Amino acid sequence: MYKNSICFLSFFFLFFMSMVNFFMMIYFIMNNMVIFLEWELISFSSMNIVMSILLDWMSLLFMMFVMLISSVVIYYSKSYMSSEMNLNRFIILVLLFVFSMILLIISPNIISILLGWDGLGLVSYCLVIYYQNIKSYNAGMLTALSNRIGDVFILMVISWMMNYGSWNYLFYLNFMKNDFYMFMVSSMIIIAAMTKSAQIPFSSWLPAAMAAPTPVSALVHSSTLVTAGVYLLIRFNLLLIDTLFMKLLMLLSGLTMFMAGISANYEFDLKKIIALSTLSQLGLMMSILSMGLPDLAFFHLLTHAMFKALLFMCAGVIIHMMLDIQDIRFMGGISNYIPLTSLCMNISNMALCGIPFLAGFYSKDLILEMVSLSNLNFFIFLLYYLSTGLTMFYSFRLMMYLMINNFNLLSLYNLYDEDFIMLKSMFILLFMSVISGSFLMWIVFPYPYMIYLPFNLKMMVIYVSILGLLMGYLISNMNFYSLNKFLKLYEISSFLCMMWFLPNLSTYGLNYYFLNLGQVLSKNIDMGWSELYSGQGMFMIMKKYSIFYNFFQMNNYKIYLFSFILWMMIFFFMMMLY
Repeated sequence: MYKNSICFLSFFFLFFMSMVNFFMMIYFIMNNMVIFLEWELISFSSMNIVMSILLDWMSLLFMMFVMLISSVVIYYSKSYMSSEMNLNRFIILVLLFVFSMILLIISPNIISILLGWDGLGLVSYCLVIYYQNIKSYNAGMLTALSNRIGDVFILMVISWMMNYGSWNYLFYLNFMKNDFYMFMVSSMIIIAAMTKSAQIPFSSWLPAAMAAPTPVSALVHSSTLVTAGVYLLIRFNLLLIDTLFMKLLMLLSGLTMFMAGISANYEFDLKKIIALSTLSQLGLMMSILSMGLPDLAFFHLLTHAMFKALLFMCAGVIIHMMLDIQDIRFMGGISNYIPLTSLCMNISNMALCGIPFLAGFYSKDLILEMVSLSNLNFFIFLLYYLSTGLTMFYSFRLMMYLMINNFNLLSLYNLYDEDFIMLKSMFILLFMSVISGSFLMWIVFPYPYMIYLPFNLKMMVIYVSILGLLMGYLISNMNFYSLNKFLKLYEISSFLCMMWFLPNLSTYGLNYYFLNLGQVLSKNIDMGWSELYSGQGMFMIMKKYSIFYNFFQMNNYKIYLFSFILWMMIFFFMMMLY
């Protein structure tokens, strides 16, 4: 009973708060309002440590989306995690996660941002290792250590911003832009955002984090952990325009987008395919941000949150039905058995591809048209369009494997589509996946964008999508014998399949050697020399002396007799000398 009550209370509270945020956001936009609250905690030598809260249309809109998705995910967890003994612990962890994200969203102060940022890292570690097996522990450690890099850079930004007299970065953005040392702060912020949003070379933790329960994946990959980096850069965007690091970010995010798209086509794990599609979309957000279009990046972040959460929820239902099998080669023809889940899956997949008039279309189409309009080089232009084609490619391949191909299950299965708690939560997001693109378009861009392009360039998105769809169909229909001719390309396909060897690089190349070095230093210095010459060494000397003195302090007659004779001999010797 207690389990159910904590689920329902959390669901209703978060859902109610998301509606409150929505109406506040409408009011703020109509009256062009911003509320800035500041509470001073400590003041020393002209430095104020303050707790600040910034409420503007952007933070309220993002909070509304985070709360809506998390409320739906908690309601979904009531059924998905029903066999979990400690469901209330799981719900409290999810609530802590949401609270950390909200703290990050409403903070115009770099210290309170660090609290939310670190809270996300810590709670994500607890959630990734939730199932408590070796794979989960490794994935959790990789996630935590990758995110620690970003935390260190945020700490360095805090120390650097002491030069400006306050940590309320929002007031200093224009001033810092003209400052000689601005390069330092901007580069640190970009690296921190890259670790949290899993850009190359920090990409490998994102598919590894799939070890978490599916409701957590739905929350993490839509609106919380991975979007924190993008949101931070949106807030700092004034500082970052036309810097060297921003150009580097454009290249790395474009490559991330391309790499994730290719890897998703080689992957057979259902959750990892969706995780790689998140990575691809994050690359898209980061690259459009590096072009200096923060509103557009924010727009795509919000539309993407809806259909990605829905996609993960559908995957969770399918994994449940398949008795915890995640390999898409064991699936097929499931649309006959679970039609409502298949409907949600297909619509969210189409929204991801940017099929006209669904949520993803409004943001992706606008982004690609802005790319066509801007004066970027051909390589970046190619990366954008290839990645769009690859999105269509892996989405259609996934649809073929799950829905259209022959029935390919094990002999024992239990396919049913009547888990109404899961379905109700999915239908809320289904509704949002259909309408949120159009509805956000009116809010984020009240002024019309005029994009004037030649006909073929305007239709380029459609051409690339159709090409990707055809390729997805052909590849998913290839049988084993037609793949034999590709065995010559084994090396290149293993390179593409394993995310360009990034997991190997980050686990063995970086984490393993650094952790090993830490162990050696700890063993030789912390537990070796420093112990010998401080705590333990002192202890051993004192121990020896105390044993020696203790021997004399024991009331032993022989010792007294021996010492008496010794003293008498000394006395007589002294007397003879005199």
